[in-house]
Amino acid sequence: MTEVFETDDLGEAHALLERTYTRMRLNVTGDRHHLRIARTEVGPVSLHHVTLSMDFVAELQPIHLIPISRVRAGQARHDLGAGIVESGPGDVFVPALPGREFRVQVKDYDVEHAWFPPAIFAQVAAGEPGRAPRPIRFTGHRPHSSRAATTWENCFDYVRTTVAGIPADEEPLLVGSTARMLAAVALSTFPNTALVEPTVADQHDAHPATLRRAIAFIDENAHGDITPAEIALAARVTIRSLQLAFRRHLGTTPTAYLRDVRLQRAHRHLLEADPATTTVSAVAMRWGFASHSSFTAAYHAAFGVLPSETLRRR
Repeated sequence: MTEVFETDDLGEAHALLERTYTRMRLNVTGDRHHLRIARTEVGPVSLHHVTLSMDFVAELQPIHLIPISRVRAGQARHDLGAGIVESGPGDVFVPALPGREFRVQVKDYDVEHAWFPPAIFAQVAAGEPGRAPRPIRFTGHRPHSSRAATTWENCFDYVRTTVAGIPADEEPLLVGSTARMLAAVALSTFPNTALVEPTVADQHDAHPATLRRAIAFIDENAHGDITPAEIALAARVTIRSLQLAFRRHLGTTPTAYLRDVRLQRAHRHLLEADPATTTVSAVAMRWGFASHSSFTAAYHAAFGVLPSETLRRR
């Protein structure tokens, strides 16, 4: 469900911006004060479409989330203390980082944001090695490349049109895995401190016993919204070791293995379901597959029949 907040009153617009984001000093020029915020949740990630039909300068207190933005129209200039980031139509960028005050100048801005809690990135990747786990930080505001920006946009659009708004308590696997997919794409799009390649210690820990512990945990918990970090914890290794163990011994990834297990559970579900009261789409969503077409393709590749045929055979 999408919540929409809209006003032409400057005082209400200021209050709405502060309630939604953070405290700020707002200096508006001109007599146009229109603000519209459409907000949709994907579990812990919040997707916003903000339309600002006004010109202003804002000085903002530190935020506690990590936003990634795509500009639809208008112009903005973000003064982040250590540098200036200017944006216009078509730009994809990280407009602010947690814990830092910043200043932004806006002119008739139409922008989409994905707001991430910092902890979600540790669920899909490991940070810099050290004695204590370190939070993953973004170290740049622009994508690695235009191709990376396009990948982010495609993923954002897919999530916004397919999964956004589905309550997490109704489809926890679907919503949780989709939110983490968006976080993983964000890490692959922008410079950050996540360490992907295994260290020497990770190489040592990627042995068959690690794989057995991970598979046991996945098999016992595939019905729940489990994360790569939780699988690694159950296997008593880092996320990097976990990934290497699956690649080394099975030629796959933990996420792909989990997906295959859930596909097997979906197959069993369809075999046992009543076609009068069950749909293929409902079973697909129950097991974390957002796209009916991708589920059908994966199912046919695995079992040689369409999921609808399995459901009708009962």
